[in-house]
Amino acid sequence: MTSTVDLLAYIPSPPQGVWYVGPVALRAYALFIILGIIVAIVWGDRRWVARGGEKGTVLDIAIWAVPFGLIGGRLYHVLTDWPAYFGENGTPLDALKVWQGGLGIWGAVFLGGIGAWIGCRRRGIPVSALGDAIAPGILLAQAIGRIGNYFNQELYGRETTVPWGLEIFERVNSSGQLDQLAGVSNGEVIRVVHPTFLYEALWNVLIVILLVLVDRRFKIGHGRLFALYVAGYCLGRFVVELMRDDFAYEIAGIRVNTFTSGIVFFAALAYFVLAKKGREDPADLKSKNYVPAVSAGEAGAATPVTESDSAKADTKADAKATESDSPQSDSGEASASTAATDESSDAVKLSKNDKP
Repeated sequence: MTSTVDLLAYIPSPPQGVWYVGPVALRAYALFIILGIIVAIVWGDRRWVARGGEKGTVLDIAIWAVPFGLIGGRLYHVLTDWPAYFGENGTPLDALKVWQGGLGIWGAVFLGGIGAWIGCRRRGIPVSALGDAIAPGILLAQAIGRIGNYFNQELYGRETTVPWGLEIFERVNSSGQLDQLAGVSNGEVIRVVHPTFLYEALWNVLIVILLVLVDRRFKIGHGRLFALYVAGYCLGRFVVELMRDDFAYEIAGIRVNTFTSGIVFFAALAYFVLAKKGREDPADLKSKNYVPAVSAGEAGAATPVTESDSAKADTKADAKATESDSPQSDSGEASASTAATDESSDAVKLSKNDKP
């Protein structure tokens, strides 16, 4: 039995994770996911510009990467926890209820990477360079997203007596029925557990700082910083998975996420070691359908080249060529006329001299 003194030292969970404004449900999990995405895009774009890319590129790529990432994250979660949806007592339609939580980072990164590749292909920029620019922002977004898990009372570890243990409250809905996700706390503590979501969030922030320092010191590129992000995250996730005891699909008694963390860690580490050293030329980060322009005294701005612009440029070039050719033509004709006059004059003089 936990004493009152011990409870005072523990971290309390939020009383609820969902608020209703009329019929609209405001879910903390979704809000923190959105906030993380915004932070990743804004910071990633600044880093991209600092590397020599064009402002707004990351937002354009995010239009492809974010939807792909959300779909990939949900697919991974459903596949690795398939009994909850397609098992004997599962509800298949619940697989579509993303608002109830459940996004696997591995699927999000994989399909999100495919979406980013499509966006980069359309703009003609290297996806590896983009990955290096957005890597710290993505990991910081993951840390922010973990706060949503805190409000949902999920992704926690085994029971513990450490002072920073997390209190898990019983939540009930308006009808008094148990509803841990959308209900409101009734004040009863069910258990005190390791806040593994907090451990992961703090680890993510530490790796973010490491990525920024390494990037500034060594100027790495060609996807190697992104690989370092993946490896660093996997290392922390591997340890966190060993501390969890909530339900998860297992292979040979080992959680799937533990397997995934280990495999992806070594793959990312291999890429980091074997990939090309150095950093891309800033000129390679410019979109192929954009050209540098100078506007209002600012250099380095990028404006699209349109067919009308090209036609105007050709017209101006033709006009200049005509102007430059006209004096030469007039000069040539005048010279020819002068030469003809001189020849006629010489002929007249010769004819006079030849008379007897």
